[in-house]
Amino acid sequence: MSEPAHVSKIVILDFGSQYTQVIARRVRECQVYSQIVKFDTPAAEIAKLNARGIILSGGPSSVYASNAPQIDPAVFALGLPILGICYGLQLMGFHLGGKVEHSDRREYGAGTIYLTDETGKRTGECGLFDGLPDNLDVWNSHGDKLTKLPAGFHAVGHTDNSPFAAIENPAKRFFGLQFHPEVAHTPRGKELLQNFVYKICGCKMDWTMGSFIDQTCEEIRNKVGKDHVVLGLSGGVDSSVAAALLHKAIGDQLTCVFVNNGLLRANEAEAVLRLYGENFQINLKYVDASERFLSKLAGVTDPETKRKIIGGEFIRVFETAVRELTTSDQNFKYLAQGTLYPDVIESVSISGNPAALIKSHHNVGGLPDDLKFDLIEPLRQLFKDEVRQVGLQLELPKEVVYRQPFPGPGLAVRIVGEITEERLRILRDADAIVVNEMKASDWYYRVWQSFAVLLPVRSVGVMGDERTYDNTIALRIVESQDGMTADWVRLPYEVLGKISSRIINEVKGVNRVCYDISSKPPSTIEWE
Repeated sequence: MSEPAHVSKIVILDFGSQYTQVIARRVRECQVYSQIVKFDTPAAEIAKLNARGIILSGGPSSVYASNAPQIDPAVFALGLPILGICYGLQLMGFHLGGKVEHSDRREYGAGTIYLTDETGKRTGECGLFDGLPDNLDVWNSHGDKLTKLPAGFHAVGHTDNSPFAAIENPAKRFFGLQFHPEVAHTPRGKELLQNFVYKICGCKMDWTMGSFIDQTCEEIRNKVGKDHVVLGLSGGVDSSVAAALLHKAIGDQLTCVFVNNGLLRANEAEAVLRLYGENFQINLKYVDASERFLSKLAGVTDPETKRKIIGGEFIRVFETAVRELTTSDQNFKYLAQGTLYPDVIESVSISGNPAALIKSHHNVGGLPDDLKFDLIEPLRQLFKDEVRQVGLQLELPKEVVYRQPFPGPGLAVRIVGEITEERLRILRDADAIVVNEMKASDWYYRVWQSFAVLLPVRSVGVMGDERTYDNTIALRIVESQDGMTADWVRLPYEVLGKISSRIINEVKGVNRVCYDISSKPPSTIEWE
């Protein structure tokens, strides 16, 4: 997505942090447009972007390492306010004459920053902390720290481990934070970012989902022209919103292809055909490729291999479907996908930045090199909650907009180990019970995701006075704001008990249910 015209803008230099896009999201929550650029973008190019401020992201490197990503020093001479976060603070200190060293004590997780000295007096009247209390709960993730301030800077906050956890150069409007204000675990971080965006940079609230829709539709029309677009419709939030957005932009130039890959949940195919073919009146082609996918996945247990097989077959099925749809009046040049920011962050290094690869996604890292379509990804810069806002503005029904995320590879990544018809049957039956009971207890829309996972573990049980040796289901129920971080839900015992009881009693082949109480990080939400 290109930059919108006539709006306030914050430019974010990405040094490889997994949270760079969360920074962008937080800025957009201020209704201010944010644009991410590569860490070494020349200052002259940044100047052309007409931004009102710059944020330097965190990153996994040490600024003094020989291969560390570095900034064009001329950025500091642009005359714009700059906020450095974590690695960004260290980078600013390193380039402007300070000193950064490895810390004997790493700060990771929850902590407190103190804005007062030993006498209880506020260290400095820093505009970044206007309206905030003297002590703030924050979230840290660093192993280095600034040990010497650059000229013109003073400390405005410290932690038990770092005397320079928040710094300021008021003359240049440069600020640095050793903690991460962008994550949900810094409760008042959004207010801090608002102070930077509004008070320090002077931005206006002129970026909304409505303006995003208008701009994106215009861009789609300009790009597509008179050509046609094919989109893989799964029935989930992302592909549904992408379809609605494209349909608004180009109408009947869009055709959706719904592929049954054999890895769908119970009654999924029927529900998608009914909703989109009958109600939305979008051009829709249904392809049942169950046997094709399952034969390719036979005997495969490695999760990355599963994802890449599914991604590759997904495209091949599209190619066949498009050939069948193509006529002299309808030639498909573009493939549209509901790719979101979290997909991109976990799968590839954004703009060549030094981000660590977590896993591939079928619609990002799993595409074949000989792809015969040009890609259109209208949601690529949005997070899930932003996508839902777009869906509501496009008047999609609540059951679509607030449906929980479902992975592109489907149940394949919720079956740990080999995929067989019998294991799919077990997981489908268990998953249907989870969804049913979460909705019945009014918990479904209160959590981020709730689903079952089939483990490659069998254990001894007793049913009807007889010994059993059957499968184990794990329940994964998490809360999150954007999928970047997540915590397990403290579901009432009676709800957990009912889900467990129903699965064991109603799903043939299961005699044990476990509850996953790990958070992201260090775990991921999905098991594979």
